[in-house]
Amino acid sequence: MTHFSPDSDWLHWHQEPSKPNFAPPKGAVDAHCHVFGPGDQFPFAPERKYTPCDASKNELWTLRDFLGFSRNVIVQATCHGADNRALVDALQSSKGMARGVATVKVSITDDELQNLHDAGVRGVRFNFVKRLVDSLPFDDLQVIANRIQDLGWHIVIYFEAAELPELYDFFTSLPTTIVVDHMGRPDVSKSVDGPEFGLFTKLLRENTNFWSKVSCPERLSLVGPSGYKDVVPFARRIVETFPDRVLWGTDWPHPNMKSHMPDDGHLVDIIPQIATTEALQQKLLVDNPMRLYWGE
Repeated sequence: MTHFSPDSDWLHWHQEPSKPNFAPPKGAVDAHCHVFGPGDQFPFAPERKYTPCDASKNELWTLRDFLGFSRNVIVQATCHGADNRALVDALQSSKGMARGVATVKVSITDDELQNLHDAGVRGVRFNFVKRLVDSLPFDDLQVIANRIQDLGWHIVIYFEAAELPELYDFFTSLPTTIVVDHMGRPDVSKSVDGPEFGLFTKLLRENTNFWSKVSCPERLSLVGPSGYKDVVPFARRIVETFPDRVLWGTDWPHPNMKSHMPDDGHLVDIIPQIATTEALQQKLLVDNPMRLYWGE
């Protein structure tokens, strides 16, 4: 049995989140969260860039119920590399209430892809944040994008706003549905009407196969956990402009947070600020994730 110690500056996920004032609609989906280990059962990858604390499936289910959600979309964490065993274990234990986004290598076989599909995986994730990967996965993504089309899967991409100009043409050449993590990490010190965020809204406007997660204000905000007010205009713009192609998630257990650990209840209470009507909340939290991940 291997024992893993978290990085010395690792912030543990919130042990006593507040009960949110906002009650999500029936059937709401937390469409971006993770499981870590437990490391003694599902070892972390040798090539990982960080070593987290454990964050198990049962702890995720407990949080889901506490926050008033019904389902989860679990995204493979980079600390596990392309070893999806912890993800698959969580999906198989979820009684159909979770779907997954895996990390795969080009060497994966068709049978292995089918096994992931049978477990509940519906997408693959590629990381274009240069500080988190050794090299950008252009060639691998192109190959895998072509292979997953028959399964009806989509691609999740993670990048930062300053990198979008050089990535734009490549991203728009991909043949599948694309989901962008965290609005492409906009610089919220800049204007929501400025050219940088304008390029991201252009990406969504001119390419109807692109979706966006309006998640992770705790990663984007410059004002901090008092309310993440500087992120709200960006998320609201995306929700109101593209209401049928947006998703929301907690990002629990919030990997690599350095400034603070967010209260998941407070994150839920931001939802009505970015989706200001019941109709928008229904699309963001229920209709859109159910269509993309459960085919409903």
